[in-house]
Amino acid sequence: MNRVMTGILSAGMVLGMSTIGLAGPRTPRINRRQENQQDRIQQGIRSGELTRREAGRLESLEGRIQANKLIDKSDGHVSPRERAQLNRELNRASRDIYHAKHNRYER
Repeated sequence: MNRVMTGILSAGMVLGMSTIGLAGPRTPRINRRQENQQDRIQQGIRSGELTRREAGRLESLEGRIQANKLIDKSDGHVSPRERAQLNRELNRASRDIYHAKHNRYER
């Protein structure tokens, strides 16, 4: 009986530790902001507020932010400094989206 309990507990610990390692650092606010900005870009494309060139530039900017986020997550922890940098990049991208949607160029 003791061996069975030890085996069950060991398997549970290994499973628990492996799922923690797979989850990695979480960035729910940053993820939500990225999704919102993607939606804004898509809405601008559909409405004709963004030209193809503007949309491409904004998509490229969003891709760079995503790459930076993945690099920051690669060590298993997103530090407050890294999180602040990502937020600054997202703020700038948000301003760029607004300006691109509200300029005189239309598709």
